[in-house]
Amino acid sequence: MKKMLILLVAVFCLTATAKTGPKDSKTHYAQEVLQPYVTSGQLAGAISVFYKDGVQETCCIGYADVAAKRPIRMDNVFMQCSQTKGFCGVTIAKLVEEGRLSLDDPVSKYLPEFGELWVLDGEKDGIKTLHKAKNVLTVRMVLNHTGGFPFEISAKRSDVRGGGWSGGAPLRQTASIAAASPLLFEPGTRETYSNTGIDIGAAVVEVITGMKWEQYLKQEVLDPLGMKSTWFWPTDKQLKKKIELYEYKKDAPAEWREEMGWEQRPYNDSHVFPSAGAGLWTTANDQLKFYKMLMNLGVGENGVRILKEETVKNILARSTRPEGLGGYSLGLSAPVEDNEDAWFGHGGAWGTNCTVNWHKKELKLWVIQSAGGPQPWSSEVDKAAEKFFAQPFNNSGVDAYTGRTK
Repeated sequence: MKKMLILLVAVFCLTATAKTGPKDSKTHYAQEVLQPYVTSGQLAGAISVFYKDGVQETCCIGYADVAAKRPIRMDNVFMQCSQTKGFCGVTIAKLVEEGRLSLDDPVSKYLPEFGELWVLDGEKDGIKTLHKAKNVLTVRMVLNHTGGFPFEISAKRSDVRGGGWSGGAPLRQTASIAAASPLLFEPGTRETYSNTGIDIGAAVVEVITGMKWEQYLKQEVLDPLGMKSTWFWPTDKQLKKKIELYEYKKDAPAEWREEMGWEQRPYNDSHVFPSAGAGLWTTANDQLKFYKMLMNLGVGENGVRILKEETVKNILARSTRPEGLGGYSLGLSAPVEDNEDAWFGHGGAWGTNCTVNWHKKELKLWVIQSAGGPQPWSSEVDKAAEKFFAQPFNNSGVDAYTGRTK
């Protein structure tokens, strides 16, 4: 009798803690617009997810590998490129809310080599004209692309074998090289998209925490959210099922590409250095966990809180740039003014993208591995999303931790 009682309690506990996940919307808006491109071969394969307050449309269409006829799946790894920036932004945000960092701290407080910076005025006959920077470079500036740094340091050139995002240099060395190089403009006065700035932010995290940035990310974000397939070194087993790269060809099947200059094979050996500007491999399942956490204002779909609600609202979901310089927060594209129609998130160089609206609990995720060329289906996917979000779905019975946390 006692054993039976214990068994019944165990079954009850398992039932009580089980998560049902989002409801299936029973819609196929994305598939309907994408199918002609897949049928013609112009689109090898893609993943689209629309989410609205507990209801989700998931579309996996086409192939991860056309030659092998391997269908694309939610658990296939892919290179998310610049979507890595938002992960760095979250680690910075954690340190801010813990009082260990201020966004307006000088970068030189943590990395002394940034104490004296020089700005490029011009170059003639191979001779550069510089002036000493008047403005103080802050942590805020390096995270929102107003620091004055180029896209990448010279050590990460994409046309050099062993270079690119996964090669080149460790984070602290990247920061040191950047500090010794001329800035493109006075810090805080303009904006230019820069992986270098994000890497400098990650180097600051390393100084404050005493940990490698990627280990701090794993400990504080990836592991708590259950993102077991996201890392800078995908396993050989994962790579066998990765989403392959394809270049768009007009009126012809997409062409397979072995690799890109910015992300070179081998993908997981000793030449790979973590880059906070671009470098994380992930899966669609894992990406949903990260972006739903942002949509839920800091709470993961598993109920684990990563950030405080106000932290997400104030320094991730809205711009941290000076007036007139556009919208960008900490490694995330974000609106200047927050309102119920405001979305924030990020895209990646191979065509991936995910944005969320925390007011309406809405999300749009897109996964493709594009090696170049136009994406004529983009506007049609946008229209499909509009149709989805216009639907009055019934979300009754949806579990509290599937994106509907208040």
